[in-house]
Amino acid sequence: MTWSSWPACCRVCCMLNQLHQISTENGDDELEDVSKCFGCREPLAKYTHFSPDWGFNLHEKCAKLPFKLNHMLHREHPLVLQFNSEQLSCKTCLEEGLIGFVYGCSPCKFAVHIECVFPSPIIEDKSHPHPFTLFPRRLPFICDACGAEGNYAAYICCTCNIIVHKKCISLPCIIISKWHDHRIYHKYFLPRDFRNSVCDICHDEVNPELGCYCCSHCNITFHVRCVTEDKYSYSIPSREDEDEISNESSITVLEWNDAKKATKIKHFKHMHNLMLSDSVGGYENSCDGCMLPISDPFYYCSQCDFFLYKACAESLTMKRVWHHEHCKQPLILISDKVFSCEICLNRSNGFAYECSECTSRTCLRCVIALTPGARTCLKHKHPLRFYRRYKGKCNACSHFSWGAFCCKDCNFVLDLECFSLPIMAQHKCDQHLLSLTDPDDNDDNSYSENHYCDICEESRDPNHWFFHCAACDTSAHVDCVLGKYPFLKLKSIYEEKDHPHPLTIMKKKYYYPDCDKCGKPCEDLAIECLKSECKYIIHWDCVALSSSLQRLWNWSM
Repeated sequence: MTWSSWPACCRVCCMLNQLHQISTENGDDELEDVSKCFGCREPLAKYTHFSPDWGFNLHEKCAKLPFKLNHMLHREHPLVLQFNSEQLSCKTCLEEGLIGFVYGCSPCKFAVHIECVFPSPIIEDKSHPHPFTLFPRRLPFICDACGAEGNYAAYICCTCNIIVHKKCISLPCIIISKWHDHRIYHKYFLPRDFRNSVCDICHDEVNPELGCYCCSHCNITFHVRCVTEDKYSYSIPSREDEDEISNESSITVLEWNDAKKATKIKHFKHMHNLMLSDSVGGYENSCDGCMLPISDPFYYCSQCDFFLYKACAESLTMKRVWHHEHCKQPLILISDKVFSCEICLNRSNGFAYECSECTSRTCLRCVIALTPGARTCLKHKHPLRFYRRYKGKCNACSHFSWGAFCCKDCNFVLDLECFSLPIMAQHKCDQHLLSLTDPDDNDDNSYSENHYCDICEESRDPNHWFFHCAACDTSAHVDCVLGKYPFLKLKSIYEEKDHPHPLTIMKKKYYYPDCDKCGKPCEDLAIECLKSECKYIIHWDCVALSSSLQRLWNWSM
């Protein structure tokens, strides 16, 4: 029989027997690349070297562990020292994916850390004012710190009358999380202000009688397991008074009205003061922040063509977003540059949050939509929440989506792209504004008899959302109305190093000059020289292609 065909317990037994016979001690300066004990995976100080060929290194204490023992947590069978090849979780501390030695029972799929076999009878932690005492019985319980079940060794605080898992004793009192802009605090039970709360990550109800994390500023709660499931998604502040990020607003209020609304503001991304609109906004302009058609309530500039939704104007200058790779790094609000959003991939020149570490940008529209919490959609009567693990089809376009906005009250689902669609849009095919229409809104089926698009003249799926004008009976695909670049604002300035004059983003409606680069008519988005004597014009697709080739060239160099 070869060594590799031996059972794991036999191999461990053989190695340990030999370790007692051939052992040498080494100091830290001789460890080189071997930094952890093969048995407990803790850093090595003094260790026993088993074989230079196998690179098998153990603490002296791990080399002398008993091979078999009886334990009160599993009285049916003796526990055997073995390598955790199945990566079973420890029944005492609940840590998952253990690597190294455990005491286990293979038939029962039972495993315990070697350090958890004989747990400390009393544990003190600075996060709790009293010591916790081991209650060594195999009894089911609900942990008061995290709200999850436990079945084995528990720790109790008789003073506070609470029972917890071993690992929950050291839960930090305060954490800075990627899911929220403010620091959040651990509570063993919730105050009355937080009753009927739901977790802002999984959207399930939070039991107010069990432990969770909450924000006192926003009345927002999180399950302990949800907010700490990824150790890279949160940090522990080193000082009580340490601020997680600067919660600085983008605006300075200059005037208030009697209703305590800011009627005149200064936004740090615009040179002029902005006024709060006192009339219902039309849809002929777009918000310079999210690039969606403007409506109430919004701020406008009386000196230039600049508009901001109230919510976009009040965005923070720095913000944490859970969906970014460097989630611990706050993103910085920027504007005035054309970019590709890392979430929706759309090209835009609105506001964005930029990562200083990787320079990737997320459009303000995606950041607002994906901020944890309930969202309102004008096409649905119930609030929607984003479920990042959802897998299924979108009600609006029928495309399969990984992650979507879902309604807990009915089977309504929208992917991120359809959730952010403008409710109204303009197109040269009709003199009126076109309304985003759900086929379910059409009770009499009057405008869906033919199911054709009046722009491309191709057939439409009767189950998909579309744009419609009731006055002219015009119907069109969503993509045909919005075009390829719906979030690039027309008449805004575009900088190009190869041209000496200022360029503006535009879209010709009736006259289509030839592109100076490819020679084809500029029927869609283009950039044009502002100088009347210069006839320079180029397709936006040609601009995007040149930019992509330049980035590829810079990367290859």
